[in-house]
Amino acid sequence: MTGMTQDDAKLLAAKRAVEFISDGMKVGLGTGTTTTLFIHELGKAVQSGLRIEAIATSDASATLAKELGIPLTNFNDTPVLDVNVDGADEIAPRLALIKGGHGAHLREKIVASAARQFIVVADETKVVQKLGKFPLPVEVIHLALPLVTRQLKDRGLNPVLRAALNGTGPWITDEGNVILDCHCGVIEEPERTAMELRNIVGVVEHGLFLGMATLALVARENGVRELRP
Repeated sequence: MTGMTQDDAKLLAAKRAVEFISDGMKVGLGTGTTTTLFIHELGKAVQSGLRIEAIATSDASATLAKELGIPLTNFNDTPVLDVNVDGADEIAPRLALIKGGHGAHLREKIVASAARQFIVVADETKVVQKLGKFPLPVEVIHLALPLVTRQLKDRGLNPVLRAALNGTGPWITDEGNVILDCHCGVIEEPERTAMELRNIVGVVEHGLFLGMATLALVARENGVRELRP
């Protein structure tokens, strides 16, 4: 992206995503660098009179939304969302995704599952032909960590316990779980891998988002292109 930094591209995608939000909508707020830019842009629209309610996918996104004056709701009051806007670590054909680089993929998947439309915002560097270069996050109950680690190793998925950002101890998710990042290389059969992970007792959720995204807004040098399944 000569002439355009990665941050410029992320902002371009974030601004484009706001165009899909209209008065009265219930909106899912994702987690990560691109989505943080989207929340800031959405906050500006709310301050200019846009009326929405939102559900955040992480404590960090909820805190930011509150600071910007975006009204928050919950699934008791709002069981269906009109649109969810979130980033991705990798985007493959048919909008198969790897998410969870910021450790929020459990809540992200819950919120995405409740939305009629799931819009991914990203820059061109996230687009791949096959998933797997980015480590696949697997959220695990702490008690089961040794058991799950062994099973993932047996499957050749090369799990590594994610460390906290400050380097002290493991990364702890908003739900109090830990994350194993699987350095598994190219994932030839994402659906099969997802099923295998789902069947391991102690795995809470994984970062494969398959058949969920409805649109990806991908920013590049000459604008934002739209990708669909």
